[in-house]
Parts: sequence; structure tokens; C-alpha cells
Amino acid sequence: MKTTTPSSSRALLCAGLAIAALAACSSVPPPKEEMAVSRAAVDKASGPAAAEAPAELAIARAKMQQANTAMANKDYALARQLAEQAEADAALAEARSRSVRASRALTEVQDSIRALREQLPRP
Repeated sequence: MKTTTPSSSRALLCAGLAIAALAACSSVPPPKEEMAVSRAAVDKASGPAAAEAPAELAIARAKMQQANTAMANKDYALARQLAEQAEADAALAEARSRSVRASRALTEVQDSIRALREQLPRP
């Protein structure tokens, strides 16, 4: 009967864990849906947000490019993560754009009210 030493048991355990980790990595499916949703979000944000939230949109575009690179390298977990981040950054760009437009509209309304008050006769 063969006995195992603690170091050989440890080596077997490490080998088993390494194989399990590799198997887990290879079982991650390509994030095709996440990539499509993220692409659409970045495209949508590219309209008005391009002028009003350029920094946020640039970050979203950069992460989308990184996600595409990760997909090409078959690093699907990273591609999914970057695609989700790109989608969130695109949503932030759109929200920032809406905020800028709302602030502009508020300023215009306030200016109009001020002008109307100046035109009113004073008692």
C-alpha cells in the first residue's frame, strides 16, 4: 500500500484546483447580448451627449473598445465586465447631457421671467 505524504497531497490538491479553475474559465459563454446592449447604449449616447458630456462618452467608447478586444481574445468574463461598464458610462453620459440641457432651459426661463418683470409697470 502506497502512502501519500503531505507535500504530495498538497501538490495533488493544487493541481486539482488549477484544473477546476481552468475549466471554470473555459465555461464562460461569450457575452453576445451584453455586447449588443452596450453597443446600442454607446451609439444612443453618441447623439446629444457627444457635445454635452464628451468626457463621459469618451470613457464609454474606450471601455467598449476594450470589451471588443477582450472578446477577440476570448476573455469573456472581462468582455462582459467591460461591456457592462461601458453601458453604465453611456447612461451617465446621457444623464449628464439631459442635466446640461435642463439647466440651460431653466436659465432661459429665468431670463424670460426677469425680462417680463422689468417690462411690468411699477406702482
